[in-house]
Amino acid sequence: MARRVHISVRMGFEERTHTIRISDIRPLKLISDEIKKSAKYLQILASVAEIGLVEPPVVARSREEIGKFLLLDGHLRLEALKDRGVSEVLCLVSTDDEAFTYNKRVNRIAIIQEHKMILKAIENGVSEERIAKSLNVDVGSIRRRRKLLEGICVETAEILKEKHIALNTFTELRKLGPIRQIEAAELMVAMNNFSNSYVRSLVAATPRTQLAAGYMPRQPKGLSEEQLSLMERESASLAREFKVAEQTYGVDHLDLVLANGYIGKLLRNGRVVGYLAKNFSELLFEFQKITEADVQAA
Repeated sequence: MARRVHISVRMGFEERTHTIRISDIRPLKLISDEIKKSAKYLQILASVAEIGLVEPPVVARSREEIGKFLLLDGHLRLEALKDRGVSEVLCLVSTDDEAFTYNKRVNRIAIIQEHKMILKAIENGVSEERIAKSLNVDVGSIRRRRKLLEGICVETAEILKEKHIALNTFTELRKLGPIRQIEAAELMVAMNNFSNSYVRSLVAATPRTQLAAGYMPRQPKGLSEEQLSLMERESASLAREFKVAEQTYGVDHLDLVLANGYIGKLLRNGRVVGYLAKNFSELLFEFQKITEADVQAA
């Protein structure tokens, strides 16, 4: 009979955002006058003036003063708000007050999140020209980002919503039918490969029955019909293998974590290490490599 394992997951942020007085937020680094003359700061200042704050700063509650906060991420944004005379700001409140840990793990804004923020700004009456000016890009770039998810199914967008993907990659995904889009997105995540060239290879290996309606593929240069058929079969086989691996991934990962913890405990016992060194030195070396890899990953 299988045992149920309950794993407690600690939330990285408090469940809701908070409007906080800027005077109650203590920055962890100083923004010098030289930095405030930089192109990056001037761009942020222009963006705040044109469309307001898009990405909220991240703070943590101070352990020393009740009602005070430490600024973990968003120093330039907060400084720009101060220069604009703003007194309050909407913040994400982190449950980890270590700035190094946060900055090590945080992901910069993903392209789908950027797309949603642009749509929100437009809904609030901000013109594409003003958004382009505030972000220091051309209007055409804003329009392409606004139309980012046209032809992309909801499930695919959900899979890729936090991934950093090139704009042209979505052009390739639009060539696929919805089911194949989802398969391609899952393969991208599984391979941790979001490059445009990889997606093009998935499109090239897709049977015509799984392509988007109205899309007529060109014959790839240097590839025969036999090679294309082989790519299609291998792509289908890879997708099936991925589905099988996905079903057991959670259990396999848990088993590996438990086994690794057990090995680490063994290697903290001097008598065990001495016995392995004397009789099974190669095995000891492999055990040590496993635990060292775990430490580096952490």
